[in-house]
Amino acid sequence: MLRLLVLALIFANGIFFAWSNGLLRAYGFGPVQQREAYRVEQQIRPEALRILTPAELKRAEAQAQADAAPKECLQAGPFDDTQVAALRRALEGALGHSGWQFDAVVVPARWIIYMGKFANAEGLAKKRGELQAMNLTPHGLTNPALEIGLSLGSFDNQAAATTELNRLAARGIRTARVVQERAEGRANQLKLPAVSENLKARLQEIKPAMAGKPWAACVG
Repeated sequence: MLRLLVLALIFANGIFFAWSNGLLRAYGFGPVQQREAYRVEQQIRPEALRILTPAELKRAEAQAQADAAPKECLQAGPFDDTQVAALRRALEGALGHSGWQFDAVVVPARWIIYMGKFANAEGLAKKRGELQAMNLTPHGLTNPALEIGLSLGSFDNQAAATTELNRLAARGIRTARVVQERAEGRANQLKLPAVSENLKARLQEIKPAMAGKPWAACVG
């Protein structure tokens, strides 16, 4: 009896050995294989690691802080097609091809209280001095066809301009009149959706191509 028990144990151990080593897999018996290839794929490749120098680490930290800082949306314009062409070249040279865009906008008509045309620059300067003595601030013109002249204010509609002209007439202004400086049209507006402090510092590089147009916070 003892002999049979020993033989049974030997046989059982042999079967277990064959099963655990996959020798019986051809007959449909064997342990479940553990496959975790995804872990191997996720392993970091040691050869791809690079130790940063102190200077490189400092630059990386500064860049990370700049990326995390709040961004500001800026816009400028309007610009005509000729101005856009020059401005686009300046933007690509200073900022690259991303981070800015041009949007088509409707430019409303504009009326001004106009004085002119003056015979020469001396006449313009004399009139400017007279107006300043009356505590009035004359402005330059954007329409070359109205030169040599000046403006005492610009308005979105003719009625508002006429109302202001009547007020100025009561103060002694006699030779001014309301003229349409600009008809309604279409133009382009430059927009920078996310301006960091570093990017804002580089905007000085494109200032010569901005045609004197200032930056303002985005609307809408």
